[in-house]
Amino acid sequence: MDRRVVVITGVSRGLGHAMLEEFVRRGHVVAGCSRSSVAEVSKKFPSGVFESLDVCDAAAVEKWARRVSEKLGAANLLLNNAALVNENAPLWEVPPEQFGRVIDVNIKGVYHVIRAFVPAMIRKGQGVIVNFSSGWGRSTSPEVAPYCATKFAIEGMTQALAQELPDGLAAVPLNPGVIDTDMLRSCFGDGAGGYPKPEQWAKSAVPFLLSLNERHNGQSLTVSGVPTD
Repeated sequence: MDRRVVVITGVSRGLGHAMLEEFVRRGHVVAGCSRSSVAEVSKKFPSGVFESLDVCDAAAVEKWARRVSEKLGAANLLLNNAALVNENAPLWEVPPEQFGRVIDVNIKGVYHVIRAFVPAMIRKGQGVIVNFSSGWGRSTSPEVAPYCATKFAIEGMTQALAQELPDGLAAVPLNPGVIDTDMLRSCFGDGAGGYPKPEQWAKSAVPFLLSLNERHNGQSLTVSGVPTD
């Protein structure tokens, strides 16, 4: 398979970091961002372009996108993975600041990244945009209403984007499945330990992501077949 340029948000831990490791292991080059330090991944993967930034900061995202374009060219695969979940609580007990932050990162952050990276993909005439949704973007559970709201929004925004893209590109809302991440542990506690680790998930998810193309445009997809051993 030809080397792909893969852009991943939320690359310092969880699914983002697991995908980074697996894409690089398969010979692809990754650019990534994270709110926390990226010094370690920058040192380990010097061929990439890593930036410590908040996806809610449109100017910072645009600056990073220019760095990526100058060094690596247009993305072949853009993965909007960064997200937050609210602390478990009934909707009326969620603090306004927390509700706003979940909305800002999970919806506005995805928009900022699309706005910064997709024009170069359009000029190149190819590429796949994957916006990470959730099972809670297609069904609901109590005490995570803000998160559910954002992931339902990702489903709708991505399908509308798919209708706007020119031939050669695709946009896909992706449910990654249930994985033992810090985010899941904030909701399930120790019960999250019964689900696959991010590194296990990435072994199935990365080849699945690499298989996506313009034929998948607008389809709501789910990663399946994740190993559990």
